[in-house]
Amino acid sequence: MGLEELEQQDYFSIGDVKRITGVPEYSVRYWESEFGLIRPVRLPSGHRRYSKADVYTILKIKDLIYKHKLTLEGAKKQLNKYQFASSSEKKTAPHTDIKLLTEIKETLADLLKE
Repeated sequence: MGLEELEQQDYFSIGDVKRITGVPEYSVRYWESEFGLIRPVRLPSGHRRYSKADVYTILKIKDLIYKHKLTLEGAKKQLNKYQFASSSEKKTAPHTDIKLLTEIKETLADLLKE
């Protein structure tokens, strides 16, 4: 499982997310509760299934914490800026979406190099 398979599937197990992002499972679960932006689907068995959007959010959080050296609180503030911009300013500030996508693309490129 790698980044190339990210576009081939719609949902991922927590093990798949770990392999794709390089983030330990316990961190994924913690970030899920801490940030409130990662919302996996729960199967009747209780297992989590993460969407592509969840995986991209995890990659963004990882980028903010590890690459940009932000604290969890700083990463929350940064992500809230993106949330606010994408929900309330979508019609007036499309450059925000492009900036976010560009940063995600750079993060994915960095992960492919590793």
